[in-house]
Amino acid sequence: MKDQTADFFQRYAHDFDAIYGNKHSVFNALINKYLRTSMRLRYERSLAACQPIADKTVLDVGCGPGHYSLALARMGALHVTGIDFAPAMIQLANLKADSMQLNDSCEFTVADFFALDDTTHYDYSILMGFMDYMSDPLQTILKAVSITRHRAVFSFPSSTGILAWQRRLRYKKRCPLYLYSRKELIALFDQVPNVTYTIEPIARDFFVTVDILQ
Repeated sequence: MKDQTADFFQRYAHDFDAIYGNKHSVFNALINKYLRTSMRLRYERSLAACQPIADKTVLDVGCGPGHYSLALARMGALHVTGIDFAPAMIQLANLKADSMQLNDSCEFTVADFFALDDTTHYDYSILMGFMDYMSDPLQTILKAVSITRHRAVFSFPSSTGILAWQRRLRYKKRCPLYLYSRKELIALFDQVPNVTYTIEPIARDFFVTVDILQ
């Protein structure tokens, strides 16, 4: 499953990067306005959730071309680690870090999230557009919480609406895709010890903020 998903995003990397940019590509012209709205809201809420950011460390899981990581580095993060399983995404992120002279505060690498060292902790963890492809969401959440000191944020694609139906069709032969209802998310996060959480619907997704109890 992981190899299938990695291969999909390896081929998709440049088109994915174009969603965030200002390039007037054919791909951009075809992007549904709800997709853009959801991605914008995820981006804005993630940056807001990682505050205060000065002298803090961040783990960006499924970082893609590095938009979240680079923004947080520019806002004063001590260090941001971005990981992705698609080499093309990491290549884009490193090119951007070079051009923005943020190499000292950003590190991008191809890595398996579940293989990360459990003894290395981060003040904030971001998992945007990552849970869509995880077959075991509870273990993914528990891993993120275990290596996060203060707050972790997640996005989960909604299982309702025409966009959910469209995504199921579009991804059916590309890579596995997992969609969620609010009820399912409550059942998931109620199993996570020593945290408080909020679930917010945003366009086609749910944005979940998890605060770690000290």
